Amino acid sequence: MPDNSFRPFETMLDEAEALAVLRDATAGADDGELFLERRQSEAVVLDDGRVKTASYDASEGFGLRAVRGEVAGYAHSTHMTVAALRRAAETARLAVADGGGAMAPPPPRTNQSRYAPLDPMADAAFPVKIETLREIDSFVRDLDPRVVQVSASLAASLQEVEILRPEGLRLRDIRPMARLSISVIVEQGGRRESGNAGGGGRYGLGLLMAQGHWQGVAREALRIALVNLEAVPAPAGVMDVVLGAGWPGILLHEAVGHGLEGDFNRKQTSAFSGLMGQQVAARGVTVLDDGTLPDRRGSITFDDEGTPGARNVLIEDGVLVGYMQDRQNARLMGVSATGNGRRESYAHAPMPRMTNTYMLGGEAEPADIIADLRDGIYAVGFGGGQVDITNGKFVFSCTEAYRVQNGRIGAPIRGATLIGDGATALRHIRAIGNDMALDPGIGNCGKAGQWVPVGVGQPTLMIGGLTVGGSAA
Repeated sequence: MPDNSFRPFETMLDEAEALAVLRDATAGADDGELFLERRQSEAVVLDDGRVKTASYDASEGFGLRAVRGEVAGYAHSTHMTVAALRRAAETARLAVADGGGAMAPPPPRTNQSRYAPLDPMADAAFPVKIETLREIDSFVRDLDPRVVQVSASLAASLQEVEILRPEGLRLRDIRPMARLSISVIVEQGGRRESGNAGGGGRYGLGLLMAQGHWQGVAREALRIALVNLEAVPAPAGVMDVVLGAGWPGILLHEAVGHGLEGDFNRKQTSAFSGLMGQQVAARGVTVLDDGTLPDRRGSITFDDEGTPGARNVLIEDGVLVGYMQDRQNARLMGVSATGNGRRESYAHAPMPRMTNTYMLGGEAEPADIIADLRDGIYAVGFGGGQVDITNGKFVFSCTEAYRVQNGRIGAPIRGATLIGDGATALRHIRAIGNDMALDPGIGNCGKAGQWVPVGVGQPTLMIGGLTVGGSAA
């Protein structure tokens, strides 16, 4: 267990003096805070039976911010001293100038924690972690003689944060994270293919290291590799597409979610700008961003400005009803913050970011949705993708997909990409399954050079008229 009494004010900074410096830096500002962080992380990678990487990292620092209007002054340091804090305050103060703004009210308090304050790395000694990875390697190779390479990794981190605001509000959070990843390469007839599986969340490594858990992950990675070994070239053209439940929600996250973040809409650079209250998706489509799900990868007790994590409805029955907001953009747009002000670390200023973004389920049976697909593809796994926020256009590569003709799932296909734009795809949703599922806990989201953990999810969906890029006519 970590030391739940993490109090940098009491070990390196005097709280009263730090508060005085913060108040001076934010005098006349609209908002601001002092964000302190201590982080520990560990990762072990076993590749082809040998330890490839074993790393441990520890860091700490603070970030001080003063906000006035659309301008924010931000400075950070790894030196947890009053002298460093004063230098940071001088920099942050430049954003305020001689402003006479009134400080925004503090965020509401919460007594609900979304995860346990535990150290995920303490669940097992280092040699036990290595032995578990070796067991995974041996287990996968024994499953199928076509396995030629196995890579498995265990990673965990512990982030401890404190936020001090000018009015004296002080918040503390302990955020664990753990993840298991398994990659398998198989070979047959001179052809090699790979499969990947894994997951995690805000809990200890012990759950992931349980034999009953990792064996299931290993079997799934092998299954995907063997499916890809039988895959034929993907077709190309405009066709209907069925997306599987769970991880395919990454397409929703990228093609739609980023466009619903407050900063893009305040600046009128999103494809969804100015559409509040309008029909932007097919009837029955309800999209949420929810930071309150227990132990999920994207969940937060409170965001990196101190606003409690929340269950925010973004699209309801096809109508745009909300954006994701941090405090600055919410104030400038005249709405409330939604608990989406997130930052990668103390060295980064917060901005509107997603937590766990997903679409609610409908009433259709997944089997019936596939049966209604005359000629198209069924995509259940995705890799990388690219999205243009200004118009919502996306390109996503499929890691597991199948050709469907006359309602029957046929051969797996390789090299398939889905091309379209988020706004059109939302309107062309023709069926929504009753099997909504969240991803297994593997998502990372990048924005403006910052990365934060996120979750995605959705039910089985049929989308009409997507462009499928492939290698077969």
